[in-house]
Amino acid sequence: MILKVEHLEKRFPDGTTPIKDVNCEINEGDVISVIGPSGTGKSTFIYLLNRLEEPTSGKIWFEGEDTTAEGYDLNAMRNRIGTVFQSFDLFSHLTIVENIMLAPVKILGKTKQEAYDRAIELLEMVGLSEKALNYPSELSGGQQQRAAIVRALAMEPKLMLFDEPTSALDPTMVGEVLSVIRKLANQGMTMVIVTHEMSFAKKVANRMFFMEEGVIYEEGTPDQIFNNPSREKTKKFVRKQRVFRRRITNGLVDLGDTNSCIYDFTYDNLIPVTMCYRMQCLFEELCYNAILMERKPSQLDLTYLYSEEGGMVEMTVEWNGELKDPLETMDTVAKSLISGYAKDIRYSVKDGRNIITACVAE
Repeated sequence: MILKVEHLEKRFPDGTTPIKDVNCEINEGDVISVIGPSGTGKSTFIYLLNRLEEPTSGKIWFEGEDTTAEGYDLNAMRNRIGTVFQSFDLFSHLTIVENIMLAPVKILGKTKQEAYDRAIELLEMVGLSEKALNYPSELSGGQQQRAAIVRALAMEPKLMLFDEPTSALDPTMVGEVLSVIRKLANQGMTMVIVTHEMSFAKKVANRMFFMEEGVIYEEGTPDQIFNNPSREKTKKFVRKQRVFRRRITNGLVDLGDTNSCIYDFTYDNLIPVTMCYRMQCLFEELCYNAILMERKPSQLDLTYLYSEEGGMVEMTVEWNGELKDPLETMDTVAKSLISGYAKDIRYSVKDGRNIITACVAE
């Protein structure tokens, strides 16, 4: 066990109590997604874990030591807990590699060469090695957030905390940051992630905390929380994560009927008309023309996941047959149309099936 929390409370001078009685354990290798409505103490919880906020009462144990005990070395603890915030907080007067080298040299005592080598290695991992000598202002928001993650990783943390790491990003940049976090999860990094990206939260986590009214109202696996929650407020929250599914076998699909069903789905869930149009066009150009007509798979599964919290629709398409990205073979016009309807389009293969995911936003 890396971290344990007992009866944690945070009460501000004005009487606001965002954290009332939080109890939990975090084990090595855990990836915990923290979800819940806005204003339920999720970010405060993260701030308390690394003691950026002082708890009113309760205990926080990190690697067997009580971090709330008098005389405890908080700086030593923070050196072992990496934190990535909504804002990137990079030093504007330093290059990206200098931002990353700073703490390992000054705090861990590494030589500049050691810190530089490790910084370049980590930048390569997140696809930013060519930006090492750039300044933060020369990077996109997604690139800056990836650099902020690398800066935290350079301190060789035992635990990584993420507070809504994609909330300040344009929808087109969200995927590149989430892919880095997913890579860290696959490498066994212990993480606690506050996020409103519900689809991502389900895929990356092995445990989930649903927070409500300052407590961990319900916890469990992603399957338990999203498919079989036991408590009423969790059920109500999950119902807001609206899903449209359509399975097409042997290419038998009525294009008009499918578009009509997509419209009904968006209408029932108050999804903007502009997003409805993009969802329909994306289905027609990608699923119908590029996959069903060209590849003729025996089965195709289409999913649209709408989150009221994120205000976006995530499309997932899975099909069998030849393992090849259809985006590579389609003509320039079709590719341009698809990229106009959705952002962050990614192709992958899992369990012998082709998968494309994309984000549709206003």
